[in-house]
Amino acid sequence: MKPVAATGCLHEKSLFDQGYLDEQFIQLEDLQDDANPNFVEEIVTLFYSDSARLIRSIDQGLENNPPDFDRLDDYMHQYKGSCSSIGAKKVKSECTQFREYCRAGNAEGCMRTFQQVKQEHTTLRRKLETYFQMARQAHT
Repeated sequence: MKPVAATGCLHEKSLFDQGYLDEQFIQLEDLQDDANPNFVEEIVTLFYSDSARLIRSIDQGLENNPPDFDRLDDYMHQYKGSCSSIGAKKVKSECTQFREYCRAGNAEGCMRTFQQVKQEHTTLRRKLETYFQMARQAHT
């Protein structure tokens, strides 16, 4: 394991145990080295800036009456792919549920599930910020 994984080991383990992250996050850490010590944090930061755009698009799409379920599904498909790239397991699971509601044409289910997506997104962001902060402190 790379230094970040070693320094934040207990906190990182709890993120896995609680189902927030999957093995993809470890694969990202494996790509991190002394030449690029902030690689994982940079990837996660890119994820959050990209996902903010997609979340806004989905929010706007849900305001349409009736919603364009195909477009919403496309946005959520992109967002789910971004979640997969950093190992955001819980968020990805909620994305899957949202897409099922899109396919069923269930606007109420989409709205309810999207609130869960945003909640899991925010929770993961807070937990990862703590994780990266602990890792930085361990390097000082």
